[in-house]
Amino acid sequence: MKFRDRQTDRQTNSSSSIAVLVVVVVVFVVGVVVVVIDVVAVVVVVVVVVEVVALTVSVAIVVAIEVAVVAVVAVVAAVVVAAIFVAAVAVVVAAVIVAVVVGGGVVDAVVIKVVVLQK
Repeated sequence: MKFRDRQTDRQTNSSSSIAVLVVVVVVFVVGVVVVVIDVVAVVVVVVVVVEVVALTVSVAIVVAIEVAVVAVVAVVAAVVVAAIFVAAVAVVVAAVIVAVVVGGGVVDAVVIKVVVLQK
């Protein structure tokens, strides 16, 4: 009778050990799944941060290109305005020279110069 009780105890202990082992395995698997989910979440966050930084950098690059284009256009416009101004001065000087040479007098040159500058 005692032999059978010990065998029953062993079977009970064995069943308890299997139950504990199953619980340990389930907890381990759940832990692994949680760690995998955490790693995936961290990777997703890192990817999102990288994308936001890349978008910010690309926007900054586009803005820098636009500023550079505006600066180039401003320089070209300044050169064109300067060229127009130089051409206008050249026309005035040429008109004065023509007035002196053709008109034969300084008075004509001064009158043309004053009239051109007043306009």
